Amino acid sequence: MRRWSFTKGHGTENDFVVLLDRDAALHIGPAEVRYLCDRRAGLGADGLLRAVAVRHMQDEVGGPGWDGDGSTWFMDYRNADGSVAEMCGNGLRVFARFLFDADLASGPTVAIATRAGMQQATALSDGRIRVSMGPVTVGAAEATVTVSTADGETFAALPADVGNPHAVSFVDDPARLDLHAAPRYPAETFPDGVNLEFVRELGPRHLQLRVHERGVGETRSCGTGTVAAAAASRVHTADTTPLPVTYRVDVPGGSVEVELADDQAYLTGPAVLVASGQVTVPEEG
Repeated sequence: MRRWSFTKGHGTENDFVVLLDRDAALHIGPAEVRYLCDRRAGLGADGLLRAVAVRHMQDEVGGPGWDGDGSTWFMDYRNADGSVAEMCGNGLRVFARFLFDADLASGPTVAIATRAGMQQATALSDGRIRVSMGPVTVGAAEATVTVSTADGETFAALPADVGNPHAVSFVDDPARLDLHAAPRYPAETFPDGVNLEFVRELGPRHLQLRVHERGVGETRSCGTGTVAAAAASRVHTADTTPLPVTYRVDVPGGSVEVELADDQAYLTGPAVLVASGQVTVPEEG
């Protein structure tokens, strides 16, 4: 058996196991991720965040922006089912909180490499963390796709990209939807899977959201999903207010703020570390 040190944290109740693996010495495959994220046999989480020096992961850094400093931290994010993901907004905040609290980064701002590119995380005086999310793109209002829930109810959805794929549907009441199983979506549009957001517009730039995450299932929050929802709402409502604009997005686990700027989106919200210790991991094979 292997014993690994871990930290557990969450951002608006989207929870993660965090492992410090600076020199990429741990073997962490899909089986290990599934074990750690299992809510009965393991620690329980929506995903795993591995903190590793970017020199070991430089081929996986997405987009431009890595400055070549091999000691920069890379956020290796895995979904609960063991699959690799490009980006996670709530995870990015938890990852930054871990770096700050473990004295692995000096604040108030730290650069973090991800598969969606270089991002910045800033600790705010009120305890929240603000992270850059990169550019967000949304299909035209008429370029919708159709998604359907487990009970056969269908909705139009706007495709959006926040470094990872999303489909955003606008509904009257997200709370009544059946999301116990993965909604169906056009595989030809999303060959690598998709995060599905169901959004109610409560008022000007005030949204309510439920999400079914790729590789996880329904979660209490999704950071990239809140950004996708805000950007899609701007298209859906034909909002021509000059940027930047800020949205409040309510999720089952709390509320976050999404700022849409000309070439960048920002996500601000809580990040809480709740436990640390050692976990026993079964041997490979």
